[in-house]
Amino acid sequence: MTQHSKSIKESQSVVLFENQGVRRIWDKATETWRFAVVDVVRLLSGSKNPSVYWRVLKNRLSKEGGKETVTNCNGLKMRAPDGKMRLTDVADTETILRIVQAIPSPNAEPVKRWLAWVGYERIEETKDPEKAIHRAIGTYAARGFDDEWIGRRLKSIKVRNELTREWKKRGIRGAIDFAILTNDVYIAWAGMTSREYKDFKKLTDENLRDHMSELELVLNMLAESATAEITRSTDAQGVSENRTAANKGGSVAGTARKNIENTTKKPIITPKNNLPKPSDSKRLKQ
Repeated sequence: MTQHSKSIKESQSVVLFENQGVRRIWDKATETWRFAVVDVVRLLSGSKNPSVYWRVLKNRLSKEGGKETVTNCNGLKMRAPDGKMRLTDVADTETILRIVQAIPSPNAEPVKRWLAWVGYERIEETKDPEKAIHRAIGTYAARGFDDEWIGRRLKSIKVRNELTREWKKRGIRGAIDFAILTNDVYIAWAGMTSREYKDFKKLTDENLRDHMSELELVLNMLAESATAEITRSTDAQGVSENRTAANKGGSVAGTARKNIENTTKKPIITPKNNLPKPSDSKRLKQ
């Protein structure tokens, strides 16, 4: 068994959609949820034999140019209704949405309409980025964040974008390199990688910055701002030189964090997060 397979199988759960269960597995390596394709097919097609329906659909997709979608559905063992671990196809969110679009059923129409609306919004936001900002503000406000936190969060997005632009100018390409540099910043100021930070706050695929306290967010902005400035001043090029700049930039915020903690005698980084409490979830369903 590969290390990647082990990371996928460590966390399994069932998510409810329209009061019906869809099995899913958290893939720690890619930090994505993988959903049981046959469960989604059963839910949206209404088929009495979703496994057969999925086999037929796979063949149709392969013939119609959707071979990539089929290839992205990997077989993993998940717990079946009889309690036994059985091999079944799983796919990430993007692939699942592509499969949804291929299911000719009235049950799939609400999801298809939602996809169309999301696509329309994205096109509009590309033409007028200010709409995306207003949507983000509305989303954060609906989740209960106050105006000060929202303003600081939007500022943190700007700081992050400035840093990634600097990295791109200096030859950084690919998600892996960006992840390495981001982790260097986090380790230098917070003492842990981004994934370790998320685990500490009991997060899975949520955005880490959305679950930081105001002081955590400020220190993270300081770390990224300092990294961008050091990167420019040293004219860092390539992964190695940018890693050095990332470590130095993160250390600026790391020193500030330790000074504050020594003065207040309180840790700045805590397990506290902004995930909804069980009571909040019940209210939302009512």
